[in-house]
Amino acid sequence: MRLNRFLAAAGLGSRRSCDQLISSGAVVINGTRIENLATQVRDDDDVRVNGRRIHAATPVTLLLHKPKGLVVTRSDERGRRTVYDLLPPEYFTLFHVGRLDKESEGLLLMTNDGALAQKLTHPSHTIDKEYEVTLDKAFNPAHEEKLLKGFHIEGGRAKFERVRMLAPKVIQVTLRQGIKRQIRLMLYEMGYEVARLRRTRIGALTDYRLPPGACRRLTEKETSLLVAKSASKPASKPTSESPRTKPAFHDRPKPARRR
Repeated sequence: MRLNRFLAAAGLGSRRSCDQLISSGAVVINGTRIENLATQVRDDDDVRVNGRRIHAATPVTLLLHKPKGLVVTRSDERGRRTVYDLLPPEYFTLFHVGRLDKESEGLLLMTNDGALAQKLTHPSHTIDKEYEVTLDKAFNPAHEEKLLKGFHIEGGRAKFERVRMLAPKVIQVTLRQGIKRQIRLMLYEMGYEVARLRRTRIGALTDYRLPPGACRRLTEKETSLLVAKSASKPASKPTSESPRTKPAFHDRPKPARRR
């Protein structure tokens, strides 16, 4: 196994960040400091990072329903609660894939699979993320064209892939970008304040039965769905292993007819 893949499987980050760790001279194999990124690791090798022996972990990916008010970080210098406070102790070494800001809620992935994290976050991979956005006033359908065409905000040129009205003050938004606070900033430029923001789908994966604060381990089939090249069009229906019965997101509005 290539060294960066071994380190990523041990929960030390993405393959790119593990390459940086190797280049810094922090990795020692069988007593020899390693800086060659092409190094292969055998099953009987003694691999240490900064003096600590490392073992490749079994890949684990969790789907977490992040509640509002928690920050997405392992520890917070201001003492705020984090998403790691929701995880069982054995999952504390997982790292989060992407982010949701403190005031946002919804689906978040946690994993020790660096290769999977790289696929989901690298700009060359187009993974749809879907959100339900509650606004402070009724959405004007005339604004849809500009949101789809895109414009510059803090962080770069931003655009929505899809906008759909669910109710006068509720829209469904699909993104393929990951600009910080993108939805809030774009809608603010259009004259709206976001009252509530919930991520409801990542790629082809959703789970309307997962309550806020809960997490569950993904099946191998669900993990495969995450990296499938399905971003060219939204999923036609939920594809979670758990069958959809009734929404876990309470007060989920019914779709309104487009004008």
